[in-house]
Amino acid sequence: MVLKAFFPTCCVSTDSGLLVGRWVPEQSSAVVLAVLHFPFIPIQVKQLLAQVRQASQVGVAVLGTWCHCRQEPEESLGRFLESLGAVFPHEPWLRLCRERGGTFWSCEATHRQAPTAPGAPGEDQVMLIFYDQRQVLLSQLHLPTVLPDRQAGATTASTGGLAAVFDTVARSEVLFRSDRFDEGPVRLSHWQSEGVEASILAELARRASGPICLLLASLLSLVSAVSACRVFKLWPLSFLGSKLSTCEQLRHRLEHLTLIFSTRKAENPAQLMRKANTVASVLLDVALGLMLLSWLHGRSRIGHLADALVPVADHVAEELQHLLQWLMGAPAGLKMNRALDQVLGRFFLYHIHLWISYIHLMSPFVEHILWHVGLSACLGLTVALSLLSDIIALLTFHIYCFYVYGARLYCLKIHGLSSLWRLFRGKKWNVLRQRVDSCSYDLDQLFIGTLLFTILLFLLPTTALYYLVFTLLRLLVVAVQGLIHLLVDLINSLPLYSLGLRLCRPYRLAGSEPWRPEATGLCSSALGFSGLGSLNCRPGAKRGKVRGTRSQQGGHHPINPLPYSRVVHTYRLPSCGCHPKHSWGALCRKLFLGELIYPWRQRGDKQD
Repeated sequence: MVLKAFFPTCCVSTDSGLLVGRWVPEQSSAVVLAVLHFPFIPIQVKQLLAQVRQASQVGVAVLGTWCHCRQEPEESLGRFLESLGAVFPHEPWLRLCRERGGTFWSCEATHRQAPTAPGAPGEDQVMLIFYDQRQVLLSQLHLPTVLPDRQAGATTASTGGLAAVFDTVARSEVLFRSDRFDEGPVRLSHWQSEGVEASILAELARRASGPICLLLASLLSLVSAVSACRVFKLWPLSFLGSKLSTCEQLRHRLEHLTLIFSTRKAENPAQLMRKANTVASVLLDVALGLMLLSWLHGRSRIGHLADALVPVADHVAEELQHLLQWLMGAPAGLKMNRALDQVLGRFFLYHIHLWISYIHLMSPFVEHILWHVGLSACLGLTVALSLLSDIIALLTFHIYCFYVYGARLYCLKIHGLSSLWRLFRGKKWNVLRQRVDSCSYDLDQLFIGTLLFTILLFLLPTTALYYLVFTLLRLLVVAVQGLIHLLVDLINSLPLYSLGLRLCRPYRLAGSEPWRPEATGLCSSALGFSGLGSLNCRPGAKRGKVRGTRSQQGGHHPINPLPYSRVVHTYRLPSCGCHPKHSWGALCRKLFLGELIYPWRQRGDKQD
């Protein structure tokens, strides 16, 4: 049988000692975590391993011996290393040796118990695989299947040997807190043997962040309590809070800040990554908002915008007047109902006149309103964009009213024509059972139905034309608001920290692409996380012992990072942005029937 031994590259040049790691029987593999150096006391080593097993729930044990023959020959340590198998019994017992010069390696696994099957060899062939312990520890492996149970400490066969390596190294972090430079009785070599990656400034910042986060979390909880007051749940305030994009974005930003300044420790890497992505998103949002604020308040741009806003509103109103006058005539040579056309045209012209008067009444206060609106950019670009969306909705409220009037008239006529068409066929709509049933009508009902059907049919083209024009105007406004909402949603949900890790340190986001050795059955390749070449191993002369040499033509097998699309899909933040409520088919059906549509709406809104 071929056994896989995952060996850390940081221990390639260390002194001789014992191999400390975890044995994965389902994968027939051994994951070496550290090298225990001489001298040591066996009872202290057992106590250390017991503490690590209790803290990490990983079956850490002494797997075998490691011999680096830089100064002494292999025979000088042979008897002593063999005697350690009785002190630390483990099946199988690994023996890894790097010979003088570092060119040849010797790998073997022996069983001290008698083979169960007759004629079975007492040693197994070993496939030596190198991995970079630091990169594996800092990485997060993404698997399509369920990860191993972190409490039971078992790895299912479906996750593969690569997942067992990542899971074992990640959960054995407590073992890496001590290195061979400690004054303790047990000296280990692992990825931190050259010095722990920490600094005094980082430690002081970490200790000072606790009280600051606690203070800010208290202030945010106070703001949340004030916003949840019953006064804000009354009808006018609750209605405005549910319809305004600015209020929805402020609630979403309050949730972000509560998550950032929360003193609760992240339970898993996913929560930690979400918190880091939230911090990056908020920082980018505030930075873009400050840039917009500095641009608006520079060179009196707010005054120029205020001076240009009222003429633009007047120009839009004049264009709407010209459009209505064109509809009141013979638009595109169409024959319209003169009486209904004049009534609808004058009705909409009166609304435009009221709107122009309202704009001129508000014109002295436009600059002050824009100045205070510009200050909202200090809360973030998303707040300023949400406020811009609400301003657009307010300035185009007359277009929305025109659309509602036209849609209601058109919908009334469509439903009337459909009901009268059922009358001609001897059918009716059963409201209780929600279906069409047969029905018999007398002569008077058929006559009145025919008369009403004729009137509605000849009035339909005039109403449909007004409905079509104002629906197109409404869809144009909705499209502009939709683009703004999509930009807000992009800023709120884009995982910037994860994308930065994928760009700068791709090994931190390891993919789940399976690793498969060649079919030779021996040490055919190395998991070269650190850039080592592959190992081409050939059988040795001693009983299944495998000896090998490094190949100068071997391939490089780095950690396969997640693609950018999957990084965005996996770590995308939840957002309050609006999403299309209907599909394109449902949207076209509602447009044809004249039903009111709101293709862009907030997630928290109820369905109509």
